[in-house]
Amino acid sequence: MARDDPDRLHRLQRLTDAALAHLQLDDLLAALLDRTRDLLDVDTAAILLLDELRDELVARAAVGIEEEVEQGVRIPVGRGFAGQIAAERRAVVLDDVDHADVLNPILHAKGIKSLLGVPLLSAGDLLGVFHVGSLTPRSFGDEDVVLLQLAADRASTAIEHSRLFEAERSARLRLESVQAITDAALGELGLEDLLGVLLPRIRDILAADTCAVLLVNDEGDELVARAAVGIEEEVEQGVRIPVGRGFAGRIAAERRPVVLDDVDHAHVLNPILHQKGIKSLLGVPLIARDDVLGVLHVGSLTHRLYTADDLELLQLVAQRVALAIERARLHEETLMLDQLKLNFVAIASHELRTPAASVYGVLATLVERGDQLTDEQRELLLRSGYEQGQRLRALLEDLLDLSRLDAAAIHIEPRPLVLHALLDELVANALPDRQGVELRVASDLAVVADPAVIDRVVSNLLINAARHGEPPIVVSAEQRDRHLRISVQDAGRGVDEELRPRLFERFARGDSVTGSGLGLAIARTYARAHGGDLVYDPRDEGARFELLLPHG
Repeated sequence: MARDDPDRLHRLQRLTDAALAHLQLDDLLAALLDRTRDLLDVDTAAILLLDELRDELVARAAVGIEEEVEQGVRIPVGRGFAGQIAAERRAVVLDDVDHADVLNPILHAKGIKSLLGVPLLSAGDLLGVFHVGSLTPRSFGDEDVVLLQLAADRASTAIEHSRLFEAERSARLRLESVQAITDAALGELGLEDLLGVLLPRIRDILAADTCAVLLVNDEGDELVARAAVGIEEEVEQGVRIPVGRGFAGRIAAERRPVVLDDVDHAHVLNPILHQKGIKSLLGVPLIARDDVLGVLHVGSLTHRLYTADDLELLQLVAQRVALAIERARLHEETLMLDQLKLNFVAIASHELRTPAASVYGVLATLVERGDQLTDEQRELLLRSGYEQGQRLRALLEDLLDLSRLDAAAIHIEPRPLVLHALLDELVANALPDRQGVELRVASDLAVVADPAVIDRVVSNLLINAARHGEPPIVVSAEQRDRHLRISVQDAGRGVDEELRPRLFERFARGDSVTGSGLGLAIARTYARAHGGDLVYDPRDEGARFELLLPHG
């Protein structure tokens, strides 16, 4: 080193003192840059810190070229002067800036002729880049490189020290923020009330302008806007986003956060985001028990670069929100099930009372006045009692079926079947006279399915078609779209439009229809137990039901 090395080392010690004296990062960097410029006798000094989220260097502090910070200069890692230093993690010297690869136009605009830069490293991790410059041509030597690297090492320690201090303080604030979310999540049970309380808090915590929750629909293929603040139109207009498409759709499909720094130049399906003038977005998936429930996103009306800390905080919040949503849904489902049970007991009691009362009435009459009745009267009473007994027995069997299904006591046992033979037998058993029934099934159609499920569903559909429809009754089957599809169609007037929405509900039936109203509910439950479904296909005339079973 030169003979003034002791003086330079003394000034380096002053740099270290400055590094350890400040905990606020901005004050720390300002002190470091001033003393480094003096230490190396240069005109400019600047520190760019790594934005890990975007893999870019961001101008954080500067002296002599303050415009770097004012204009928010960002340099991709691997490109230009600073990007090369970061990517290669080594010192870079530019003796002639005018003829070098320099991305930052401010360096040229300020008339900087020579540059020296070194990486900021802490425990092997890249923090950023530290560079100095001269307004006159200068050949930076090995001694300059060593001194700047020593200064950078001390600066790295100080930056890491300051970051740890800020991280501890931020962590405490985050915990307080998350606790506010948790308190709300535990305090509200209804989903609408819950989201109404949570979203304003989330917006405030992230210092954002908008906040929205979209939940996955029952089919799992769309996100539906459920609650929003700042962009209430999302909910009012019933915005639906296909999973996998657009901003929110990508988050749900890929199960990972997405940041949009510039909404105007990004692929965003929801037109409301543009209409409201949102410039930047940050979104994360809502996941509970490894299932994606939906998406939580916040937005800013001015361009904002959401940080890794913002992302971490939103993810912490999203975890609580997802658990709260699941808890609220379970609560609502429990209330609904309780109400269904009450309704079921009331309706079942009513349905049982009528045939039971008729049977009791017949028996009471025969016991109390049997000797006063004619043979014809006794025969009529016995016939009526028998019919009501049959009705009572059928209803009890249906209720027993429901109890077995509710208790998941049904076992599905698929096996190879020749479908034509099975359906032909079902038709013969359900409608012995077979009048008006057409079987349109290939004689060699082989499937793998549980015959008991097909029996339970198709027999119910055949009996309903015979009772409530008109001939011909057509039974057909095919394998398509990875499903076995068995349909039963009649030529009657079809299902009344007002009954269709609750067609598969328990005890649902039209005003003029007899029966328990349980058959279709039971049939669909059997179909779903087999991994399939039972659907009603509205036609211009007639009723058409289709049993779908997975092809296997």
